[in-house]
Amino acid sequence: MRLHLSDGNMILETEIKFLAGIGSKRAEMLKKELGISTFKDMLYTFPYRYIDRTKFYKISEITEDLPYIQFKGKITRIENIETPRNKRLIAYATDNSGDEIQLVFFRGIKWIKDKLKPNIEYIFFGKPNVFRGQINIIHPEMETAGDENNQINSNIQAIYSSTELLKDNFLGTKAFNRFQSALLTLVYDKINETLPEYITTQYKLISLKDALLNIHFPQSPELLKQAQFRLKFEELFYIQLSLLRQRLNRLQKNRGFVFPKIDNNFNNFYKNNLPFELTNAQKRVIKEIRKDFAAGKQMNRLLQGDVGSGKTLVALICMLIAIDNGFQTCIMAPTEILANQHYQTICEFLKGIDIGVRLLTGSTKKSERKLIDNDLTSGKINILVGTHALIEETVQFDNLGFVVIDEQHRFGVEQRAKLRYKNIIEPHILVMTATPIPRTLAMTLYGDLDISVIDELPPGRKNIKTIHLFENKRLQLFGFMREQIKAGRQIYVVYPLIKESEKMDYKNLEDGYFAITQAFPPPDYVTCVVHGKMKSDEKDFSMNYFASGKANILVATSVIEVGVNVPNASVMVIESAERFGLSQLHQLRGRVGRGAEQSYCFLMSDVKLTTEARKRMQLMVRTNNGFEIAEEDLKLRGPGDIEGTQQSGLPFNLKISNLAKDGKLLEYVRNVAFEILNEDNLLELKKNSLLRETLEKNFRKSIDYSAIS
Repeated sequence: MRLHLSDGNMILETEIKFLAGIGSKRAEMLKKELGISTFKDMLYTFPYRYIDRTKFYKISEITEDLPYIQFKGKITRIENIETPRNKRLIAYATDNSGDEIQLVFFRGIKWIKDKLKPNIEYIFFGKPNVFRGQINIIHPEMETAGDENNQINSNIQAIYSSTELLKDNFLGTKAFNRFQSALLTLVYDKINETLPEYITTQYKLISLKDALLNIHFPQSPELLKQAQFRLKFEELFYIQLSLLRQRLNRLQKNRGFVFPKIDNNFNNFYKNNLPFELTNAQKRVIKEIRKDFAAGKQMNRLLQGDVGSGKTLVALICMLIAIDNGFQTCIMAPTEILANQHYQTICEFLKGIDIGVRLLTGSTKKSERKLIDNDLTSGKINILVGTHALIEETVQFDNLGFVVIDEQHRFGVEQRAKLRYKNIIEPHILVMTATPIPRTLAMTLYGDLDISVIDELPPGRKNIKTIHLFENKRLQLFGFMREQIKAGRQIYVVYPLIKESEKMDYKNLEDGYFAITQAFPPPDYVTCVVHGKMKSDEKDFSMNYFASGKANILVATSVIEVGVNVPNASVMVIESAERFGLSQLHQLRGRVGRGAEQSYCFLMSDVKLTTEARKRMQLMVRTNNGFEIAEEDLKLRGPGDIEGTQQSGLPFNLKISNLAKDGKLLEYVRNVAFEILNEDNLLELKKNSLLRETLEKNFRKSIDYSAIS
């Protein structure tokens, strides 16, 4: 029996403009800036930190190094100051300590001037600063002492994120406190529970309405902790319940092709063409995939492997198994450079073996496309390598049984989904990424997939030596580059920008190319260029020129981050390295170290670095371990930055949880969800009806990632 929406749920869907003090104009701003459209959106806009409002400072105790503080004081005088550049109002406040402090306002001057009255005691709250030796607070919050303003009271004040536009319209923390107070007064008794009683009892969770009250207006530090735990538990629990349910659904419904045999193509390759003995990690992953191939269920597996760990070789070996069983395969890459690289690598691996391999990208000529289309439908092509061109409707396979998607986070969900429908029975899917994903993030992004990891490098690979240098070491770097070129090695020099920017003071490719050609002049040295705004054939020409060994130096942007394999390149120079994130730095570093020679990565940066940038440089110098780097990246930047949320990052909007900090809780609630589904995989038991209803209501619009990741 389906439950119906109750009055509580209906009132939470009320448009935010109907909340006292908001109205249509403010509602539009809240929607545009923070995505707040309804009462529920406002209620689930959580504070990002809290401040103890029990302590009052004397003005004589206030110093610039203090965080946010509050004090009681009276206004002694007000000054209006107008200059050609701006207007400001300065109010002078004093207390019984006898000292004076400036309160500075740049916005709403007329309103503030009318509000501030002499001989009335106010409570002021804000961050102390110093200007010309005088302590001041810019735009402090203020209220008349003793005026509770009909709000729910709490000595622990919630602080909310805002934007410049909202602050300019007096929609900062104080306004949010007022709105949340009015909203909770209105809906508190109508907030319905979203977890069954047996779960709240078993896991000692406070009620949802008390959690929402105490997250906005903590009645005590202990109740704040309980509120945070309850809301994080619920958020992560429903995500895991949804993912695990999707996985169970896929395993039950999606029968898959069975590849029972290993035959000539596999054996021939393994005996005659295998370039080196597989690592134990590669062997383990191939066994896991073979087990999936034999299970009669459609495989959806994520293959994680650090840069240069041999993922493509594993994918190719598994493709040969599919081909030996009479099926076609394809590999889709996000860029033409990477697609070309895969095509060349696979052709090199399969030299002397009669297997049809073709390349299809946006640059493929019409006449060639027609031949490919015909050979594809006739079954002559065994492996099709390409970009998003593979998912076009005109591309039809004879019998597609196995799909490999490389660097899948660069594709949109809808793009990846289209590969499912290239056969009546959905093909097996292997998703590969060279971006190591922290365990907690993998459990959320890919919690419905089986995960394999290649955590060894092929034999003979040496760790890349990473050195952090400032500009004053430039000449020494150039000297080292000349030595490497003299020894027959090649060099990448990567810039964050193509052209000089007025907004960002970083090295750029155009100036860099000029500097490089001055320091390494032709004809003694050959330098070529690759960047994202070049035409495909120009990029291909430069890349091939460098890959063939005809150029000594490749000057590029991060377009070479993925898919460039030149074993002879032994030096990577990253200019303005502070501009790049950890994951990107690690990917760029992975372009070298692919041959037997010792390789080097130089991180060039400005002397003035932020604390975070300095940490990134130190970590890159300390370790080559991509998984360690990914964990630190998650801590420094958060999940939304690691995997962009627009197309392919977190499929669920986390309101309060932090995957960098809540990893243990995530594993805990995943086990809770697993136990529930193990007992009742369709959530048909009466005690689970609320779980089923909440899942259907909150995740109705979410796409089933289990079959398309």
